[in-house]
Parts: sequence; structure tokens; C-alpha cells
Amino acid sequence: MPTSLIDADSLLAIDIGSVTTRVVLFDVVDGRYRFLASGSAVSTANAPFNDIGEGIRNALDRLHSVTGRKFVGKDERLIIPSRSDGAGVDTVAATISAGPSLKVVLVGLLENVSLKSVKHLANTTYSQVVETFGLTDYRSLEARLDTFLRIQPDLILVAGGTNNGASQSVLKLLDIVGLASYQTPQERRPEILYVGNQALAKNVKRSLGRIAPLHLASNVRPTLDVEQLDAAQVKLADITRTIRSRQISGVKELNSWTKGGLLPTATAFGRVIRFLNKVYDSNKGVLGIDLGASATTIAVAYSDDLVQCVLPQFGLGDGLATLLEHCTLGNILRWLDLDIPKDYVRQYIYNKSLYPASLPATPEDLAIEQALARQVIQLSIKQIRGRLPENDFGDRGDLLPAFEPIVVSGSVFTRAPNMAQGLLTVLDGLQPTGVTTVVLDQHHLSPTLGAAAAINPILAVQVLESSTFLNLATVISPVGDAKSGTPILRIKVIYENGSEASAEIKQGSLKVIQLSAGQHAQVHLQPLHRFDVGMGGPGRGGRIQVTGGALGVVVDARGRPIRLDKNPANRREMINTWRNELGC
Repeated sequence: MPTSLIDADSLLAIDIGSVTTRVVLFDVVDGRYRFLASGSAVSTANAPFNDIGEGIRNALDRLHSVTGRKFVGKDERLIIPSRSDGAGVDTVAATISAGPSLKVVLVGLLENVSLKSVKHLANTTYSQVVETFGLTDYRSLEARLDTFLRIQPDLILVAGGTNNGASQSVLKLLDIVGLASYQTPQERRPEILYVGNQALAKNVKRSLGRIAPLHLASNVRPTLDVEQLDAAQVKLADITRTIRSRQISGVKELNSWTKGGLLPTATAFGRVIRFLNKVYDSNKGVLGIDLGASATTIAVAYSDDLVQCVLPQFGLGDGLATLLEHCTLGNILRWLDLDIPKDYVRQYIYNKSLYPASLPATPEDLAIEQALARQVIQLSIKQIRGRLPENDFGDRGDLLPAFEPIVVSGSVFTRAPNMAQGLLTVLDGLQPTGVTTVVLDQHHLSPTLGAAAAINPILAVQVLESSTFLNLATVISPVGDAKSGTPILRIKVIYENGSEASAEIKQGSLKVIQLSAGQHAQVHLQPLHRFDVGMGGPGRGGRIQVTGGALGVVVDARGRPIRLDKNPANRREMINTWRNELGC
């Protein structure tokens, strides 16, 4: 056994959400890092507390009751490092998603170049773009200054010019930023992040550095056809932490426990998805989606790229108050398996936005909650679709590319009465294509491991390699056009013991093929009527090796996109048929 593991540090991970504060303990068991236990409590980051300390203490009390390990000393402080009697922990990693969306102003030259890139950058954290200033902004200087002063942004993102490219136009925009910051009271001046032409860095320091908190990072658009956000994202995470320290009591102390390593939850989530892409070494890429109360986060890792989008407007908490600005009530009603009055659904949405910690108390409430999740997933994917890799299904730009695996996280999945309901919510919302594995982050560990990786990469690797994540199912989703009831796929499963099972799949159906969790099998696929299962083109089949999940192998032949019957009664009957097939 390696000495480094015998004397390994224990790690406490803390996640501060807008609804829940979680603490998770990792330590070495039999020479390998393991997830030992977790504790959670109602978050105290928001009013009336506005102090994360109480929520952390309550969560630590829960963890103590599970493990018997003491974490807080007589002085009411966290015990760091651990003591010889086993009390305390050696290291701390922490993430935070609580807090209001950062008000961000974007400044750049061209709408489809620098402004587009800084918008992508802003979307990687919990922000709301409240104003944009570009080269084609023809408002008077006074009007632009009035806008700055009225908005009082938390952060200004400035880009423009390729490296050694445009300079005078960029400096002209910087003059406006400097003047607006100068006229803002000192204690309310925004953070400024410059990610433009690096040849102007000294000029930027000279003109803005003495006026407002200034940060510099690599150009997000070093050339016209290249976008590079990685370095800017690291700096943006630091800035977000600084702003949260001013907004919420206790954040500064939490950051000190992590030795300056506190991360936005979304940033840490993206790190894990990127890591999984390297582990799986799949040419499909990895998709992660985290449905939180404060925001929905999507992270897509493929090749060496990470595309990430944080959408506070699509959170399943207070963000629901504005959901109907992005879709109709009918978009939500179409996913209900029960006949629920429109007014009841609308009232539930607004009540949930006021009390995001509330849980569905009736079958009707649960149906609405899961319908909201489906619609939020679809809206979120639509926001990021243009930045996803091309799919393998010709000119079908409306389809989701094939991924392996798809990782889902969020209480709407983990608190579902059964795993089948969680899987069906994913399938309806994402509508995956080809062959993929749907994995559930059942303990909400993804962000935690992303933060821990910077402190202890061995821990992150070993925990991810364990059975911490739950394989829900291998999902096979044929793509093509046929009338409902038409046979579109023949499938044969050869189990490890040599036994076989065959099935003919019809268009419009949802079928479960039994394969015990962890059991391996060979699956032969033969598409019919030029259907495509992602094995080289329409009509092409082949053999794949699959591993059984909690729900075995699921064939989703409902079409892409799923077309729901316009008649409400017929539609509910169809949905209930699908639910029965999955065992919901």
C-alpha cells in the first residue's frame, strides 16, 4: 500500500446552495479514497440570515450524527487539521451557487466576435447580462454614462481586438468604462475583467487600474476564428468569489478554510465533466446537466473543449417566477400525466418560486414538478445548441448529438419516488440519440469532486472510479421517420451465461430489456426502414457491449423529437403507457 495513501489527508467538501447546504466527508478506506457520508441542512445564505455559517454548522451536526466524528471545536470553529483523537479534517474544498445573479455589462467591438465571446464567458457563471456596449452603439456619451450609473453592475467584461489587432476602438470603449467607474461611489465600483487585445494590457492598467478593481486574462478572441475561454474562466471564478464575499457573510471565512480555493459550483461541475471526457476517451463527448434551484448548468466536454452555460433564468427555485416569459403554460401542461387545471399549475409555479425549498406534497404537485424539469431541460439545451458538436444524423440540426455518458444531477431526480421517474424525466427533456449511458449523480458529488481535484486529484479520480455515481440505464434511441407501430429495430441480447433474448421494436414505443445492474451483455442492433442508431449511418447496425444499469437497457423508439398527441386525454393516456413500461 503506498505510503502517500496510508498518511493521506481526510477532506471535507462543502457546497452552499440557495436551498440546501451540503457537507461531504472523504477519507481513505483500505488504501483508497472513499465517499464516507454526507449531511445537509437548509441554506442560510439568503434572507433573513444572509450568513452561510449557520447552515454549515447545522449540516456538520448532521454529518456528526452519521459518522460520530467531531468537526467543530469548543470555540465553535472548524477543527483543521484533524487531531490524533480523530476529530476534525485535514483539508477543505468548497463550492457556492447561492447568491443573486451577478449584474454584468459586456463591452466589446463586434457583436458576432468579441461581444459574442464575452457573452459566452458571462454564461459560465451565475450572471445576468444587463447591458451591452459595442462599436455600433450610437447612443450619446451622456446616455451611456446614465445607463452605467443606473444599472450599477457588479462586473464589467471588456473584450475587443485580436492580439496585435484593433487598438484605438478598444481604447475608446475603455474611456467610457473608466469614466463611468470614476463617477460611481468608491464602495460600489464594479469589478472589471479585461480579456481583449493583449498588446493593450499596459494601457488598460494605466487607464483603469487606479479607478476600479481591475483583472486581466488572456484574450478570449486571439484570432477572428478562435475562441479561448479557459484562462478567463479561471479569473472569472476568482472575481465571483470576491463579489460573493462582499454580498454574503461567512464566505470570506469559508474561503480561508479552502486556502483561497472556493469555487462557483458551476465551475467545479464543468471540471468534472471535462475529466470524465478524458476518462471515457469517447469520440462522442460527455454531457452533464445539473438542475439546481438557483440555476440550470449544462457542461459539454468533447475533444479538448468544454462548453458550459449557466442559466439562472431556468433554475427550479426562484427562477420559476419568470419561466413563463420563456415558454407558454401549454409547453408545461403537455408533459402532465394527470388532468390538472391550468390555474393550479400556474399557482404552483409561483408558489415554488417563493418557497424553493418546498417539496411536492401530492401526486399533482409531483407531476407538475417533473413537467417543469422537462421543460427547463429543453429550454436550456436550446440555449446552448449552437455551440454543441455536430450530430451524426445528417442535416437533422434539431437533434441532440450523441454523448457517452450523460450525467444528470439535481434533487428533481434524486428525490423522485423511484429511479424510473427520474430516467423518464431525462429522456423526455434531453431526448438523446443513438446509444448512451445515463448516469445519476445520486449524492450531488460532481461539483464537490471538481473542487477537490485542485487539492487532491487522487481523491477525485478514485471516488469517480468507485460506484458513487449510479448507472440508470443504457439507452438506445433510433432516429428516423415511420408511422407509429411500424417495426424499426431488431435487437438481440446475448447474456454472460450464454442465454439470449430478442425483441422487435416498434415506432412510438418505450421498451425495457432486463439486464441486471453491473451485468455485461452483447447487444446486436439491426435498424429497419433506414433508421439510424449511430453506428455509421441509416440502416447500419452492429454489435455493442453494454453494462446493465438500475433499469437495465431502455429502447426509446418514440421518435426525435418526441411528438405528443394534441388531444389532452389521448396525450395523458400515451404518457401513462410510457410510465407503465418503465415501471414509474
